[in-house]
Amino acid sequence: LAGVAFLGAGLWAWSEKGVLSDLSKMTRLHGFDPVVLILFVGGIMFILGFAGCVGALRENICLLKFFCGTIVLIFLMELAVAILAFLFQDWVRDRVETFFKNNIRSYRDDIDLQNLIDSLQKMNQCCGAQDPNDWDLNIYFNCSSSSKSRERCGVPFSCCVQDPAQSVVNTQCGYDVRNMIFGIFLARTLISDIEAVKAGFRF
Repeated sequence: LAGVAFLGAGLWAWSEKGVLSDLSKMTRLHGFDPVVLILFVGGIMFILGFAGCVGALRENICLLKFFCGTIVLIFLMELAVAILAFLFQDWVRDRVETFFKNNIRSYRDDIDLQNLIDSLQKMNQCCGAQDPNDWDLNIYFNCSSSSKSRERCGVPFSCCVQDPAQSVVNTQCGYDVRNMIFGIFLARTLISDIEAVKAGFRF
């Protein structure tokens, strides 16, 4: 049932975006489409759930072996990914950073991707892959003088620290914010450099 719900949600999202009526839209997306992940997870859940339930009800050895084998395979794959991620942390960090930056470019192209990035930034209390200046990669937030966007030299609202007293989210809180904090950013960088030099002298 959960698998069917995931598949239904994914297909509904694609129909709302017009992908089902024009499949070529999938190839035109420059960033990651979260709906693909929802459909993939939903498909796996449905196949495994169906095989497990029908296999148990009908006492079908073949379906039960398929169910058991697939669960073991998924567990082993998760274990292997966790071990590899631990052993190659720097490589994984670089890949994640590259992935995030590529999707920053497509932030306004897909509402699902936009919601995913906003959720990640709120959850991790971060802004961009490394710092707020990563948003220069997006044409709407770029600080170049040729940009006519109202969001120029800003960041998405998910970068802002929300006031707990406010019940309504201020979606314009990121406007022009990188113009205002440039001096603070330089000062913080200088402080970090001075502290690093002083720490070196202690040795």
